[in-house]
Amino acid sequence: MEEALSKIRPHISSSLLHQRRPATLLIALEKTFREQSSEPSSTAYFAALLTTLEGTIQKNDIGLQDGDILPAELYLLALVLPFVPHPVVRTHLNTLLSLTNPLFPALSSQAPPLRSQLTIYQNIFKALDKHLLDAQGIRQSFASILQLCIDPRPKVRKKAADVVSDVLSVPPSPLLRHPYSERTADWVNSILQGVNSGPKFRSGTSSEGIGVENVIHVLAFLRPVLSRLPATSLSPITTALLALPRLGNPYLSQSAYSLLSDLFTVSAADISNNIGDQIPDVLSVILASPPTKMDTTLAPAWIQVLADSMLAYVQTSPEACANELGKIWKTVWNYLDSNDALTRKATAKSLDALCHCFSPDMISSAIGDNEGKSTLHRIISKVTKALDTLAYAHSIPEVLAVASSLIANLSYRPGGINSPTAAESLLVPLIIKVGDMRTSKGFEHKEKADATLAVAMRVLGPEIVLNALPLNLEPADRQAGRDPRAYLLPLLAQPHPSPLSHFMSYFVPLSERMFDLQQKAEAEGRSSEAKVWSVLVSQVWSGFAGYCSARRDLKESLTPGFAQLLSQILYTQIDLRPSVLKGLKVLVESNMALASPDPVKEVALPATQLSQKEAAANVTFLRSQAESWLAVLFNIFSSINPDSRGMVGEVISVWASITGQEEITKAYKKVFSLFRTNLESTQNVQASKGNADSGNTIAMTQDIILLLLPYLSPEEAFGLFGFCLSGEVLSAKDNAIQKRGYRTLTKLVESGKVQIGDLLAIFQKLDDLLDGISPAAKKDRFNLMAALVPLIPPDSLHIIPSLIPEAVLGTKEPSEKARSSAFDLVVAMGTKMSHGGVVKRSLLDGMDEDDAGAIDVAANIEEFMTMVAGGLAGASPHMISATVTAISRLVFEFKDVVSSKMLNEIVETMFVFLSSANREIVKSVFGFVKLSVHMLPVELLRPHLKQLVPALLIWSHDHKNHFKAKVRHIFERMIRRFGWEEIYGYAGNDDAAKVLVNIKKRKERAKRKKANENGDNGPQPSVKPVAGDAFEDVLYGSESEESEEETIAPHGNQSKKNVKFETRIRMDNNEPMDLLSGAASRVTSAMPGRRRNPGQDATHFKTDEETGKMIIDEKESGNEEDANNDQVAGNAYHENLTSVDGFTRGRNGRVKFNKDTKKRRRENEEQDMDVEMGDETGTTKAKKSKKKTEAPNVGREFKAKKAGGDVRKGGVDPYAYLSLRDTAKKGHGRAKIGITGKR
Repeated sequence: MEEALSKIRPHISSSLLHQRRPATLLIALEKTFREQSSEPSSTAYFAALLTTLEGTIQKNDIGLQDGDILPAELYLLALVLPFVPHPVVRTHLNTLLSLTNPLFPALSSQAPPLRSQLTIYQNIFKALDKHLLDAQGIRQSFASILQLCIDPRPKVRKKAADVVSDVLSVPPSPLLRHPYSERTADWVNSILQGVNSGPKFRSGTSSEGIGVENVIHVLAFLRPVLSRLPATSLSPITTALLALPRLGNPYLSQSAYSLLSDLFTVSAADISNNIGDQIPDVLSVILASPPTKMDTTLAPAWIQVLADSMLAYVQTSPEACANELGKIWKTVWNYLDSNDALTRKATAKSLDALCHCFSPDMISSAIGDNEGKSTLHRIISKVTKALDTLAYAHSIPEVLAVASSLIANLSYRPGGINSPTAAESLLVPLIIKVGDMRTSKGFEHKEKADATLAVAMRVLGPEIVLNALPLNLEPADRQAGRDPRAYLLPLLAQPHPSPLSHFMSYFVPLSERMFDLQQKAEAEGRSSEAKVWSVLVSQVWSGFAGYCSARRDLKESLTPGFAQLLSQILYTQIDLRPSVLKGLKVLVESNMALASPDPVKEVALPATQLSQKEAAANVTFLRSQAESWLAVLFNIFSSINPDSRGMVGEVISVWASITGQEEITKAYKKVFSLFRTNLESTQNVQASKGNADSGNTIAMTQDIILLLLPYLSPEEAFGLFGFCLSGEVLSAKDNAIQKRGYRTLTKLVESGKVQIGDLLAIFQKLDDLLDGISPAAKKDRFNLMAALVPLIPPDSLHIIPSLIPEAVLGTKEPSEKARSSAFDLVVAMGTKMSHGGVVKRSLLDGMDEDDAGAIDVAANIEEFMTMVAGGLAGASPHMISATVTAISRLVFEFKDVVSSKMLNEIVETMFVFLSSANREIVKSVFGFVKLSVHMLPVELLRPHLKQLVPALLIWSHDHKNHFKAKVRHIFERMIRRFGWEEIYGYAGNDDAAKVLVNIKKRKERAKRKKANENGDNGPQPSVKPVAGDAFEDVLYGSESEESEEETIAPHGNQSKKNVKFETRIRMDNNEPMDLLSGAASRVTSAMPGRRRNPGQDATHFKTDEETGKMIIDEKESGNEEDANNDQVAGNAYHENLTSVDGFTRGRNGRVKFNKDTKKRRRENEEQDMDVEMGDETGTTKAKKSKKKTEAPNVGREFKAKKAGGDVRKGGVDPYAYLSLRDTAKKGHGRAKIGITGKR
């Protein structure tokens, strides 16, 4: 509420009366609160506004013009009412109704106060109980709001419709449907029946006086509330909607059909209504008035309502729906050859819906029909013929989409799980046809064909598809003239029903033969051919994962020989390793998902899905092999680069999840023994010698332990915790060992397997190891401490003060991840303190029991913030700056629970540091000021503005560390919250106040510029801010600092986007065309002249008449001007990174400009000279055949860099003195010498 009110207060000085009057009223109310010393709560605002409104009405001051008091009162009341507790609203319900309900007639002529009135009633209805809805005033108000839903003013109409929709969506407890839903349905039905009772018309009003516009408004209102109406009312609404197309209004007809689609969708989800009985009559009425194919407005909606009605029909009467399917399919199919893309898209979508209406009996009868007379046979035949028909040439993508729908919806197996699918029995010729089109020369819709074949691969499996469409990849197939189908290999990776044995019998031998061909090509020096075979082998094995998802033949197929082959590939074939690892992972995950009592997801197809018992048997079989596979995976994990271990680690975790506890313990002991042995050997080696291999081995064993950690027993976890807490691990010389040691401890704590007893001893141990920590391990150390803090007992909170210095200093770490972890630790300690407990000050370090301050205090967030604030008295500016940052984070997290008194003390203390001479401290305080202005209440900050504004203005002209931009941004935020006049009033000094004047002018200028741009080019899309940490965004995000950058509009001719090219037949030079068959693959919609012919570039060169070889003229082969242009374009990115005017973006998207150094300026000057010389020599020197020798510049070593000449006692001498022996040499053809740059 405060945020909403803060946007109104600045308008007190607005020149617009309708903005100034609510602000004036709000300021007056708040002044009254301060005089009466009452808290400005939502209830207080509500009571004050209600009293003010009552007085206004009693005075009969009901003017509704700009500046009148009544609209301002309604506006503020509508703003405050959502935050008022519902019991308070119910208590004052009679007063509210008596004051506002009589205003409806008077407000009908003024839209702004009427919208405020609607908002008020929207919140009133939410607060009412069931018995209050029957009150006369409430029912009368709802009827008035219903009538406003057809108001001619769009904003009023939309607001009224939102109110009704919102009311119906939240029924009073315990009702499931709002009592007013039936009243709303009756009102809608009465309007629709009224317009249908009149004569046919196209515009204006009917004989009953209800206009078409009102009906359109009712239909727009009906769409969002349709699902909230009672089921008994949907049947008469359906009848009324069916009669609307007879009125002859295209838009009305489209809206009616669209609403009927929504209505059938609702009925399909809820079959308790009676719409299913009406569907035959609905279909007959809709089919009786089909639109033309040229009607691009009505046809898509008409087609969609047919599909939705059939989907609802199949839910209520599957057999009757199957009888109507042939007629509906034929009617919809006729629109597939339309010239309108939207109509074709709607047709394809409708046909896809009709494919869901295939019943099992219909499919079984089609399989047994050998004559092809069944409905399903006729549908398949129609789709197959359309692929060759010229009339459907421009509809090939839609036809392929329909083919995909047929394949996907014919996965039914009439004879059980082991029988073939209906798609295999009926659609193999169609799939072969699609495959032939995909391989045909010049076919443009290859992606759509691949999508269709992918569906076929998923439903039928590679065993069936490859039998119909062989790959033809081997040399014997090429010699026989068979087209290769390598495009099928990427489709193998998806789950499919083919057994794992098919991969072993078909693809393993194929990959071996292709690997031999690769080796042979490499031996004979054919590197390109070898690369092709290598890629094919990789694609074959990438399909291995598709064969691993929950297979019934797992026990028979995963033989020791095949497992040995997989292990050998993992060891020797690096390129194939990811594919095999993915397959091993899917092998376990798919069976585990199906074996669990509550499967999270379906991994395999429903038709071939294993039962829970079969999946559990597969898991048991895999568990018997888990120990061997873990050994293989451990060896692979230890032999590869650490950056490539992610995938192997995931597979280890998956297989460890099904491994027995005994095997896990055995594997863990081996790895832990290796870890300890190598760690001890590393300690014995002298630090000067080092042992990189041993360090890598230790880190590797730690990574494996981290992977096995979730599956360890509590005893093993406790022993591991004690060992990793030692100095051997946490103070090791190797950064990687430290990081993994802290990470292991953190995961052990989070897992809950380790029962931690003496937390004080653990924190003391960590404190003793602090000196040996490496910077790289600080993030993991902070994470460990953050995991331990919640475990501190409530009576041992004296541990927390000892952790504060390290956590606070961690907020200034150079690493962003370490800073984030330090902030999490600070927040974790604050959360722990906020939960309550006792802080025993007598047990704090350096505190004796006899000290006066050694008393026990209650733990809370304010006590913790007081502890953290002790760092403000630190000896170093770095500690003070870190403390300010930590307090900023605590205020950000706990501002809602910290008392106003505490926040006042913090704000007052922080603002004092703005006068510090240390920039590091001031920079942190700037962040706190930003946070305060952005998040703290206005009432809390206003008393401090007198101190804050002058302190900020002192830094407003300081350019170092971007202080000027930071201060300007803080003032912009303050002006948005408090208003420019209030901030300017505290400026004082005229020179300093110029900064605020400048900010005001900049904002006004930017606003005018934006308005002009929007007027010229339309509304500009808003730039989405870079997402990041919320605290970092508030602290360091700067809207104004980034707004100074110029946004470069994208160049290019936009008009080309709207150019459309009609479909045409592509002619090949030497091939005749058969227009009766296969013509669809020759139709193209590409721009003429864009298609490249083979060898067309070769025609630009001269050829030798005798040999036929191309003759390339060296003079014409190079174009220096294009080369220069390419060089400039290529250097643009490098120049942006290195030049003085360039900039880079940081991690959070913030702009960082390059520093203006002497080196950069010198490099820029040299580059500029190079570009100028390049332009000059590119046009002149290219024409010269002789090379000109550059004269040596004698004396350049004496040339002054900055001065105008040599400095002498009498002044500056403009000459440089050097020996002339080089210039005095005689000899024919000697080089010309330049003296001090002169020639």
